[in-house]
Amino acid sequence: MKNKKLQAMIVIGMLSSISFILMLFNFPLPALPAFLKVDFSDVPALIATITMGPVAGILVAFFKNVLDWLFAGSPTGVPVGHMANFVTSILFILPVYAVYRKVSNKKGIVFGLAIGTLTMAVGMSLLNYLVFLPMYTYFLNMPAETGNALFTTIVLGILPFNLIKGLLLTVVVILLFNSMQSWIEKQRAIYQ
Repeated sequence: MKNKKLQAMIVIGMLSSISFILMLFNFPLPALPAFLKVDFSDVPALIATITMGPVAGILVAFFKNVLDWLFAGSPTGVPVGHMANFVTSILFILPVYAVYRKVSNKKGIVFGLAIGTLTMAVGMSLLNYLVFLPMYTYFLNMPAETGNALFTTIVLGILPFNLIKGLLLTVVVILLFNSMQSWIEKQRAIYQ
């Protein structure tokens, strides 16, 4: 039992480190707000979730954001962007886990990724409207966007960004899943 816990902690640490490194290779999407950047750091968190359960995936997402905040800092002094990234990860990985747990095959992972993408896109649109964009304006002492400007930012910026990010993550995960499916199943047998 101790060896299994130690092994899980080591794997979570390694996946968190890989996730942090992947987070450094971010890029903006053309025609969308420049502060929104795509990275593939949710892939290791998703692998941890599928193989070891949701707590492991949440820990990977948490540690990658803590590491990035410690190394890169935050323009507001408060890690609003890191909190948003953490919530985005959770909104993406948990639906994938729930579906894949019930249907553990390629169809299950594809359907889970589709649900995860939609959950992430809609959830982050609402949370940016209600929480994260107001936090940014408060901590940066900027005038808050309201009404149509805020709605436009959400509908024409954040929603399509998260849909595109989810689609890109889906493509990468499916490509990895094709070559890693037997390994994933072995790991699930060990940890779950």
